[in-house]
Amino acid sequence: MKKLILLTAIAGIFTFSTVKAQDAAMSGPKLGIGAEFGFPMGDFGDGYKFGVGGSLLYQHPIADKLNLTGSAGYLSFQGKDIDTEIGTISLGSAGFIPVKAGLRYFLAENIYVGGELGAVFATGDGASGTAFAYAPGVGVEFPVADKSTIELGGRYEGWSNDGTSSFIGLRLAWNFGL
Repeated sequence: MKKLILLTAIAGIFTFSTVKAQDAAMSGPKLGIGAEFGFPMGDFGDGYKFGVGGSLLYQHPIADKLNLTGSAGYLSFQGKDIDTEIGTISLGSAGFIPVKAGLRYFLAENIYVGGELGAVFATGDGASGTAFAYAPGVGVEFPVADKSTIELGGRYEGWSNDGTSSFIGLRLAWNFGL
């Protein structure tokens, strides 16, 4: 009986300390460095295979469970070979710099929903111009240390400028408290 009480007490202390570590990891301003992956959809998917890149995302709490976000990054999409009546056209890769701001609401201790708005700037030979960007998404942050988390997020992202280019985006990031 004494061993059962002792084991229960140890488990309770461990659970309490884990919850406190999660609270510490989830609160306060954070900066995240992430790897980005994009899977084009619709007309955009007809010309491009997939995208890879990186991003920085800053979060600042503005209310209980609500963070203001700001992000910037770079995505490069690999072009496809397109068969036409006059032959095969090889689209080169196209680079993009998205700059967005938004909100992130934590539904639970580490599960969030959010959205961002901003602009995307095309770079390189195959693309040009600026487009309006919007990105609703969901994700989870796993506490790994005091004020550090690993984030896995997914989003639908659309870029509008004389039509819409859209993709499903995945982000794997390391967030650390400031």
